[in-house]
Amino acid sequence: ALWPVAAVEVHTSREVDAVNGTNLRLKCTFSSSSPISQRLSVTWNFQPEDQSSHEPVFYYLKEPYKMTTGRFKERVTWDGNIQRNDVSIVIWNLQPSDNGTFTCQVKNPPDVDGTVGEVRLKVVQKVQFSEIHFLAMAIGSACVLMIIVVITVIFCRHFRKKRQEKTEVEDTELTEKEKLKITEEKEATPLEE
Repeated sequence: ALWPVAAVEVHTSREVDAVNGTNLRLKCTFSSSSPISQRLSVTWNFQPEDQSSHEPVFYYLKEPYKMTTGRFKERVTWDGNIQRNDVSIVIWNLQPSDNGTFTCQVKNPPDVDGTVGEVRLKVVQKVQFSEIHFLAMAIGSACVLMIIVVITVIFCRHFRKKRQEKTEVEDTELTEKEKLKITEEKEATPLEE
């Protein structure tokens, strides 16, 4: 009988757009049929758009190892958590030369075979206006509009109340003046006998 081959499954986004000069978290997670081993290793590589040879980006074995040479030297940091099956990295200061395919490979002995995660990165000058951006702007605009309406209603009620109080005070003063006038008229008019 044949034993099933143990394998590691790696999961990544297929394509990612990012703005030139920004930082990007390349997410990579994995699942393994074996418990996490002390010999677990993670290898990130990069293949430019011109399909030239792969370049090392990052390596992990018991601890993260940064590249000491190449285009990603001092531009990549570890952002994963092995215990949560997360082996993500962050690339700093993206450049148009970073356009290409990043691969994420995880080996968790005895699971050494399996899928390799691929992320195609496209560095753009501006963020493209997507449906998500449109939805976010629509929700944001609606919230701002609601706040403006609420503030307007509060101010209107406040000024109406002030105006009403002023009118009541004027009415009270007018009534007192009329009473005073009537009293003065009575005093000024001699009593008829």
